[in-house]
Amino acid sequence: MQYIPVSCSAFVCALLVLAVLSGAGIAPAVEPANSAEELQVVERVDLSRYLGKWYEIAHIPVFFQKGCAGGTTATYSLIKEGTVGVVNQCCTSDGKKKVARGRAWVVDKNTNAKLKVSFFSILGFHPFAGDYWIIDLGPDYEYAVVGHPSRSIGWILSRTPSLPPEVLKGIAERLQAKGYDFARFKMTNQIDYKCSAE
Repeated sequence: MQYIPVSCSAFVCALLVLAVLSGAGIAPAVEPANSAEELQVVERVDLSRYLGKWYEIAHIPVFFQKGCAGGTTATYSLIKEGTVGVVNQCCTSDGKKKVARGRAWVVDKNTNAKLKVSFFSILGFHPFAGDYWIIDLGPDYEYAVVGHPSRSIGWILSRTPSLPPEVLKGIAERLQAKGYDFARFKMTNQIDYKCSAE
């Protein structure tokens, strides 16, 4: 999968980094249990099984997904050992497709559960990257939950456009136990959106 580098001015990049680091100004209204403790990731991720297409089931709203009305997916492909190509796409309310291409790399080789992800490349370097922590994972890689150490952002992903209610309930309970406020997650419409060309 081809990676398309994106350039930006120093000022714009600095603003983006500040927004990501501050969690885009989002703060939980209620302090959930264990939110002061370090966020725990899963014990081990087999990257070869993690690759492929994922459907977004729910997410904590963030500025860089503004304009996405539904049909949000993430597709991962192996570039080389420990480095993954990322293609995120969604449909806007008028049916147009938005696509973001980037790459992620493993930063904790003991678990493969902590990665950095970047959608900006300057002369082949990736100076601006965010944390991508896999904090929950189905036994057959049928679902995954991606978090951030600040707990200000998070995504619930599935191999299918929907999850059984009992599975989602279990994910919600585990998120609460990890210090997330599940009430902040917004469900993603995967049913009513068909994208046209970019």
